[in-house]
Amino acid sequence: MSPTPLANGFCFGEGPRWFEGLLWFSDMLGEAVHTVDLNGATSTLQLPGRAPSGLGFRPDGTLLIVSTEDRQVLRYDGDHVTVLADLGDLVPANLGDMVIDARGAAFVGSQAREGGVIVRIDPDDTSSVVADDLDFPNGMVITPDGDTLVVAESTGRRLTAFTVTTDGALVDRRVFADGLDGPPDGLAIDGEGGVWTAMTLAHQFERITDGGNVTDRIDMAGRTAIACALGGPEGRTLFLLSSTDAYPERLIGTKASRVDALMVDVPAPGRFGH
Repeated sequence: MSPTPLANGFCFGEGPRWFEGLLWFSDMLGEAVHTVDLNGATSTLQLPGRAPSGLGFRPDGTLLIVSTEDRQVLRYDGDHVTVLADLGDLVPANLGDMVIDARGAAFVGSQAREGGVIVRIDPDDTSSVVADDLDFPNGMVITPDGDTLVVAESTGRRLTAFTVTTDGALVDRRVFADGLDGPPDGLAIDGEGGVWTAMTLAHQFERITDGGNVTDRIDMAGRTAIACALGGPEGRTLFLLSSTDAYPERLIGTKASRVDALMVDVPAPGRFGH
């Protein structure tokens, strides 16, 4: 499988999400959120003074944006950006990725190399810690049935799964995949529960099933794999964000981040959201 370039010229792309015919993604160092369509046309929401990372859409279409260094989650209603939640008193380190469930609850990771946590922001915008003792929690996905959350533990080189209870608690912690080929970063899940995983330092994306079986690999020809998302008109377009380094501080002022795309066999779940 050979990916095709779709858009470039960004500093450090993160948090891709497919929504209403567009790929949305953060440019953490460029202080912006971008969109790109399947023809490569882009638009930009400027976020000066912010370092956006994880993105997610609530059921009403509201975009939530993780502001990493402020340790806040922002809300964008199509016109204005406001602060939804300040998590500074709950987390031990800067924020990272996010996933939103069918109820509109947002799960946000705090990226301590040891002792990282996941915070849940409920639909009423109250916040609580729902998982701890994680080794740099990064990308997150929720399985198509809504019953399981999978999180990438980057420094642990593993994917960890939790059962999601009806009230949003994370219980029954277990290993989804361990001993990975590289530190995992962003994740995407397909309709069969396969988890596309950005293997940063291995310079590839891998599709991994529960238990650690790797069913597909996409080589990025030496580029650093950062994050991915499934979307497109059939839900079978896999969007790949890559850069030239895994460490954002080395990329300040550069424009080497890129979005590639290719078709895969298994589509995204349901309405192509995750």
